[in-house]
Parts: sequence; structure tokens; C-alpha cells
Amino acid sequence: MAQPVVAVVVAAGLGVRYGGNTPKPALQVTGKSLLVMSVEAMAAGGCTNVVLVLNPKVARHLGKGLAKLPIPVVQTFGGATRQESVHNGLKTVRDEPLLANTQVVLIHDAVRPMVPASVVAEVIQTVRDGAQAVAPAVPVSDSMRVLTDDGASRGVDRSNLRAIQTPQGFPLDVILQAHDQMAASGAEFTDDVSCAEQAGHQVRLVPGSRLSMKITEPSDLLVARALWKARGTLGHHTAQRRLRTGWPL
Repeated sequence: MAQPVVAVVVAAGLGVRYGGNTPKPALQVTGKSLLVMSVEAMAAGGCTNVVLVLNPKVARHLGKGLAKLPIPVVQTFGGATRQESVHNGLKTVRDEPLLANTQVVLIHDAVRPMVPASVVAEVIQTVRDGAQAVAPAVPVSDSMRVLTDDGASRGVDRSNLRAIQTPQGFPLDVILQAHDQMAASGAEFTDDVSCAEQAGHQVRLVPGSRLSMKITEPSDLLVARALWKARGTLGHHTAQRRLRTGWPL
């Protein structure tokens, strides 16, 4: 029997910054919720199973729609923070009999619904090739400045800066142990490769995609709908850039 490749899709946040009565993972870009689109993206890229980390409000909004997902799903509830939610999802992978023998796990934010299948597949393959922590990334396009202690700011060379996306991939034992250590220590981090890095593992970056935008504010949803309509053209230009430089948009 083939080993599962499990995506832990995190949809337990309350979406306070977005506002409104509908949880962000239940918002729609294409007639489908962000959460459903994210699961479909994981399946298209090679994930065989999904652990959905939800809060009760998201679960109520999505209801029976979760039964129509393309790969088998196990649901669990999140915690008070994203770290706790991811940790709960990873422990569910470890403890769920149907997911026995899982070695490769991806962690993905449900509010990044348009990640290309090629990005998901590359994350999986890079873990299979021996990497301990993998994240998709895109070059930073804006000018960057850092605040200084005197209330001023200074410019930062952006040529080596990368914006980090999800899904992020790991061997299950590596990321579960890293989360166990961070939970015990009370340390905080902004993403899961940083958690693995703090536990002593090297982070590998692979090319991400501008399509993998995060829905944080209402304007992001408008941009996502426009990008979804234009995704064929964007995909062509991304492929051409990748052929030229090895690092896509």
C-alpha cells in the first residue's frame, strides 16, 4: 500500500482582520469556498489525504460541502493560536489509523486557495529527496525599509529577500518533534519552516507563485477573483519565466 501524503489544511482562525459574519475559509472565489479550493489544490499536486483543522463556526458554514472533497478527509478542531492548531493537526495525522505510515506532510493555510498543483508537487518531491523543511517562495517586489530604534528607517537590499508561502513540507517526524519542542518551550514563530529551523533543521526554498496569494482583507478577494479569471495567461508567463531563470513569478 502506498504511503499517504497528508496535507494539514489550517482553517481555524476567526478572520478578525477580514471582518464580516462569514469565516474567511467559507468565502468564495469561484463558486467554491476557499477551503474547498485549497483542498482541491492539495489533491491536484499529489496529496492523498487531508486533515482539516477547523473551528466550529467554519464547520457550521461549510457543512455538507466538506463531504464532496476529492480526497479522504479527517477533521479536527484548532487551538487558541495557529501554532496550537497546526500542532493539533499533526497529532491527528500521527494518531489516525487511516494515516498510518505517513512520512510526508504538508501544512497549508486554507486562505491561500489558488496555489498551483506544480508548486504542491515540487514541495512533496523536495521532501522525498531528503529536505527536512521546504517552503515555496517568491522574490520581494516592493522596496523594503526597516524601522530603527531612533524612530527613523533605513533601506534594505531586497535582492536576496523572499516572501514565504504555503504549503510547507516536512517529514512527519521532523515537524511533529519541532512543534512538540516549541509547545514545551513557549517559543513563537510565524510559519512552520521557522519552527523546524528553531529545532535545528535547514530550510529549503522552492519556486512559489503569485497565484498563491493569501486572502487577508476584502480587497484580496477581489484580486483573487481577477487572478483566477486570468490564471491561464499568468500560468503561461510563469512557465516562460521559469524556463529562463529557474525562479517563476
